[in-house]
Amino acid sequence: MNLMKPSLLALALVLGSQAASAQTTAPQAFGAELAGHAWLPARSFVAAPKDAPAFLRTSGKYTAADARRIDSLESVMGNSYLSDRTAPRPTGVSLPFKGQPVQGFSGIKSMKDGSFWVLTDNGFGAKANSADAMLMFHQVKPDWNKGGITRVQTQFLHDPDRKVPFLIVNEGTDKRYLTGADFDVESMQIIDGEFWFGDELGPYLIRADRQGRVLAVFETQLDGKTLKSPDHFSITTPAVPGTPVTTPVRRSRGYEGMAASKDGRFLYPLLEGPLWVEADKKWETDKDGREYLRVLEFDVKQGAWTGRSWKYALELKGNNIGDFNMIDADTGLIIERDNGEGLAEDACNGPARPDCQNIPARFKRVYKISLKDADADGFVKKIGYVDLMDIADPKGVAKRGGKNGRFTFPFVTIENVDVVDAEHIVVANDNNLPYSSARKPNLQDDNEFILLKVPELLKAR
Repeated sequence: MNLMKPSLLALALVLGSQAASAQTTAPQAFGAELAGHAWLPARSFVAAPKDAPAFLRTSGKYTAADARRIDSLESVMGNSYLSDRTAPRPTGVSLPFKGQPVQGFSGIKSMKDGSFWVLTDNGFGAKANSADAMLMFHQVKPDWNKGGITRVQTQFLHDPDRKVPFLIVNEGTDKRYLTGADFDVESMQIIDGEFWFGDELGPYLIRADRQGRVLAVFETQLDGKTLKSPDHFSITTPAVPGTPVTTPVRRSRGYEGMAASKDGRFLYPLLEGPLWVEADKKWETDKDGREYLRVLEFDVKQGAWTGRSWKYALELKGNNIGDFNMIDADTGLIIERDNGEGLAEDACNGPARPDCQNIPARFKRVYKISLKDADADGFVKKIGYVDLMDIADPKGVAKRGGKNGRFTFPFVTIENVDVVDAEHIVVANDNNLPYSSARKPNLQDDNEFILLKVPELLKAR
């Protein structure tokens, strides 16, 4: 029996209702102001090292539709991979290339001198077509006023000490340069002068020195078991044709983002897709049916997984994450985005047509999350977000993509975010060279960097 007086009982019910509402309140939207805009042109290439095999002097030779090797430079037209199949949109860039493409970027770290380390991902979108795409990372420096980006240096991943536990493309060479057929590196951290990379194929963690020499490769462990995708080196094709390969990690859904604790003790790699639950015959979902992703914890000092993990719930079915970096000891930034590109009025080479299947960009956000405030089920708290499709530009900073004091960032793969200072973050796209055309329907995207002033988001709790 409740012996509260009616007034006290009513007050308790109101407070209880408010508390319950607070627990389910949607993340707050915060404003973002464009403070800088720069880009690296799509046609930015670097020569392979002199000691690399001769076949790496060109790249993109395995990207033809029938998978046959093509040696004739710029003979295979690139089309936006989000094109309507009945009306493909050429990007104006053709393969194979002379040299190695610097882009697209998938992973960024902000430096105190105003430069950034960025990571070139695996090449041309798949393990099968990227055997001549070298894995590399770069130090770049934007000129926020003039809009240009200077490439300061480039380092190539290589494995002369045979730390990689499986056959690689350049197995029989001394330097053993790594390619996109070996790993799909999509995230990066720098700890005590060493570089750590998160891979999508295994998924694996790769530890390397500042020159890109591999020091160790770690398989993924969770609950005492190794998490594998269909591209893990131990997974073989079933003997019976048509038999599906069921692994806990979906193909190309390994580590897309990877944060690090501010003291450098822990890495927090974030899977791009949910894990497969064999007992339920489905991918992991929360009680509301939303797919969620795992944030794992790796002890850098011990070189081992701690067994701890968190859950990140996607806002919409089909969404993906793009990057993950910590702000402080407890909170971080995660890019969550849909799989559309460009604006609605441009998606079909002009006014929208009923028969057009091209999907414009609608959901492109940077969320602030809290690991410390995860709920009882392990779901991180989403504190708030900024909308990359609606950025204020009152000072006319945008050199493209701006209109009436607003700026949009409508790229399909936005895969770079980090804190620059107490008020600013940097965001950059992966331009999927030569397969993305968000700014203009038939023009290959550049790799754009934007500096956003977001003090309220960074201070929010």
